[in-house]
Amino acid sequence: MSEMSDLFRIGIVFPQLEIEPEAGAIRDFAQGVEAMGYSHMIAYDHVVGADIKNRPDWKMPYTHESLFHEPMTLFAYLAACTNSLILSTGVVVLPQRQTVLFGKQAANVDLFSRGRLRIGAGTGWNEVEYEALGMTFADRGARLDDQIRFLRRLWTESSFTEVGQFQKITEAGINPLPLQRPIPIWVGGIAPASMRRAARLGDGWLPVFEAGLAEEKVTSFRQAVTAQGRDPSAVGIENIVFLGTTRNRTLRSAAEDAVMDAAIWKKAGASGIAIHSMGMGLNGAAAHLELFGRIASMLGLKGAT
Repeated sequence: MSEMSDLFRIGIVFPQLEIEPEAGAIRDFAQGVEAMGYSHMIAYDHVVGADIKNRPDWKMPYTHESLFHEPMTLFAYLAACTNSLILSTGVVVLPQRQTVLFGKQAANVDLFSRGRLRIGAGTGWNEVEYEALGMTFADRGARLDDQIRFLRRLWTESSFTEVGQFQKITEAGINPLPLQRPIPIWVGGIAPASMRRAARLGDGWLPVFEAGLAEEKVTSFRQAVTAQGRDPSAVGIENIVFLGTTRNRTLRSAAEDAVMDAAIWKKAGASGIAIHSMGMGLNGAAAHLELFGRIASMLGLKGAT
């Protein structure tokens, strides 16, 4: 396959559930995919996992045994280990976090990475996690709307006053501000409410759909953005391409599947994709790097050998 346009970004999902948790392995993995020519790395977010031994009806992915690194501290480390790789949450569950503290942390990571942070934000689904973090689950959508507006002011104004539905600040601000003013916020999720939120408030949308739906979803999202009076060319859409097994998805074990999906989403007019490699039976950073190396070569990414 010929080299993908720089306007169509190819990234990867950090396979944190299946690689060593040691700092060296994480560094080597991030530097490896950066050298292959991938544009960005997405890290999923879960602060705590549910112990399901007394939850017989649990049908959601992940448990307390699933290995998740906290995205902001992970990215603060990787900011010093990488040079060009965009560091993206995908998605951080913002409504279960204190807004101003998160805004401060993100501003620092953006500075440390020299403007390479992207926030993918969503409402999440794990009530157990919300309870553990002391936040209400039912109002998470409205809370996220409030947070997005509030964070943008926090990242662009040295001091301001605002009383929102859930946030309040009086003649105060953070210092230092981030390099990106504001840091891009992309909205994650596949529900209609998530797409509407992305069209209304987001710098982009981070859904997860099968490639067969690419043209339909890109078109409907562009129409939703236009309906909000916004320029659809200025609001991105980037799909996560799943290889391997995950809940309600079948095994797709070949690098060719990722290459095929990349072509489909590019033709549909998407901004890019990120490739999820967990669930393929790979074990350790080296195994995931070998797969991403093959995909990079097939895609003709700069840096691939």
